[in-house]
Amino acid sequence: MTAAAPPVPIEAVFFDIGETLVNEGEIYGRWADWLDVPRHTFLATLGSNLAAGGSFMELFERFRPGFDLKTEQRRRAAAGVPNGFGPADLYPDARECLAALREQGLYIGVAGNQPAAAAEQFAALGLDVDVVGISALWGVEKPAPGFFGRCVAAAGRAPAALLYVGDRIDNDVRPALAYGLQVAHLRRGPWGYIQHDEEALARCLFRPDSLAELPALVARHNALALP
Repeated sequence: MTAAAPPVPIEAVFFDIGETLVNEGEIYGRWADWLDVPRHTFLATLGSNLAAGGSFMELFERFRPGFDLKTEQRRRAAAGVPNGFGPADLYPDARECLAALREQGLYIGVAGNQPAAAAEQFAALGLDVDVVGISALWGVEKPAPGFFGRCVAAAGRAPAALLYVGDRIDNDVRPALAYGLQVAHLRRGPWGYIQHDEEALARCLFRPDSLAELPALVARHNALALP
């Protein structure tokens, strides 16, 4: 019988942004207010739409046929309604998690599907990271393989030495695994609870319910990977 291959040490950890580091609840709420839809109705419809395999943009179309995102964003800006996220939206466990991984000597990256304005918004969070990848600035977005290729190139490590942390099976788990990265599926936010694929989840290295769990999991894994 062939002996099992030893675990590959994690040298870099990349985090998704929305519903991984940043709580998007208030973002959804402000869109509900803008569309004059009760927040609970908007969020309930979001959940049912995701469960049926729909997209976030289809949710807007349901409440406002002919919805154009760029036009509505300009109108909101003119009306003084905030777009995007700020320090108050950072999940409470995010800062401590990143700091603890940094103490382990790991390369820390952040990379998500976000508009160009998110780069400035993320910088305002004051997190200690090595690179911030914004899909609109990279010119490629998840689940395209090239997105994860950009993560690998930024870290300068082999794909198997990277751990990608995200809440979505479709955009995070499956494509990161396909590119050869190790994956942690974070079960929070609507996608984290609504999407199901046990075959894909079984291939994840970790399946935490909180980022507070991640540093200890990584440290334990790397201790076992030592020669």
